[in-house]
Amino acid sequence: QVQLAESGGGLVQPGGSLRLSCAVAARSLTNSVMGWFRQAPGEERKFVAALKRNGGHTFYADSVKGRFTISRDTATNTVYLQMNSLKPEDTAVYYCAVTYTAIMSTIRSPSAYHYWGQGTQVTVSS
Repeated sequence: QVQLAESGGGLVQPGGSLRLSCAVAARSLTNSVMGWFRQAPGEERKFVAALKRNGGHTFYADSVKGRFTISRDTATNTVYLQMNSLKPEDTAVYYCAVTYTAIMSTIRSPSAYHYWGQGTQVTVSS
């Protein structure tokens, strides 16, 4: 069983920063891919970033590339999403997720992930 818990969301002004955390409780994260997704009201869930556990390779949506950084702390099984230069269009509920079986070409799809956190709200507004 895998459990995930996000934290760190909140209200921030445009241009500001937030760091989201995702604490993962799992027997093993070997060969896993950790992902961050977001969902705005009335929209489908969209890929934000992903990190391959083995090798540490990272992947980003074009809309956040250069502004967001995904990272991990292997000692605590925590995945972070550092969000800088936030824009109002970044407003959404952010979810972290884990997959053990995704083919790398599918990691941008929510359907590739088996375990999800409850989400944390990020609101970018003046």
